[in-house]
Amino acid sequence: MLNPMHIIVTGADGALGAAVIHGLNEAGHRVAALCGRLPLSPGLGFFAAGDLADEANARVVITAAAEWLGHVDGFIHLAGGFLWSETGSATLADWRAMFDANVATAVASATVALHHLQDGGAIIFVGAHSSQPANVGFGPYGAAKSGVARLTEALAAESRPRRIRVNAILPAIIDTPRNRADMPDADPSTWTKPEAIADVVAFLISPAARAITGALLPVTNAA
Repeated sequence: MLNPMHIIVTGADGALGAAVIHGLNEAGHRVAALCGRLPLSPGLGFFAAGDLADEANARVVITAAAEWLGHVDGFIHLAGGFLWSETGSATLADWRAMFDANVATAVASATVALHHLQDGGAIIFVGAHSSQPANVGFGPYGAAKSGVARLTEALAAESRPRRIRVNAILPAIIDTPRNRADMPDADPSTWTKPEAIADVVAFLISPAARAITGALLPVTNAA
C-alpha cells in the first residue's frame, strides 16, 4: 500500500470491531484500537478505552492513541450499547444508559478526535436500521441511535470546510455469537456478517468514498 492510513477505532474488542481491525490491518493500515477489555497480549496499538462518555477520560485516551499514531486520518466509533425494553416498563435510567452508551460516547470521542484529524479525513459512526421506525422494545435504543444519526448529519455539515467526511452505517442484526445465543430460534442466515459490514467501513473510511458525507447507509443484506 502506497499510503497507509492512520486510524483510531473504538469498540475494537466487539465482534464488529474485531472484524474491522482485522480488515484494516490486512490492508496495511496503522490502527489504534480502543478496547473495553484489553487482550491477554495487547501489544502495540491497543488502549484501554475506559468510559468514553466521560469527557476527561475520552480526551486522555484518544489523545494517547493519536500521539501513538503520529497523525490521524480516520476515526471509527464502534462503541455503543443495546437494550430491549418496552416503553411502559423502561425506566428513565434505561433511556439515560442508552444515551450515554451511544450518543455521549460518540460526542465525547469525536470532539477530541476532530482536534487530531487531518483535513480531508473521515469519521464513521454506527447507527441502527431499527431506529426509524422503532418497533416494539426499541424505544430507548432507537432514540439513542436516532441521536447518532442527527450527530452524523450535523457534524458532516460542520466539517465541510475541512473536507472531513462524516458518515454512519445502519446495521440490522449482525451475525455474532452473542446474537445467536440471545435469539436461538431465529434464522441467522438472514443476518449480516461482521466481515461484510467491515468491508463497507473500510470503503467509507478510504479516499475511494471521498464523494460521500452525511450519509446514513443501511448495511442489512444477508451477506
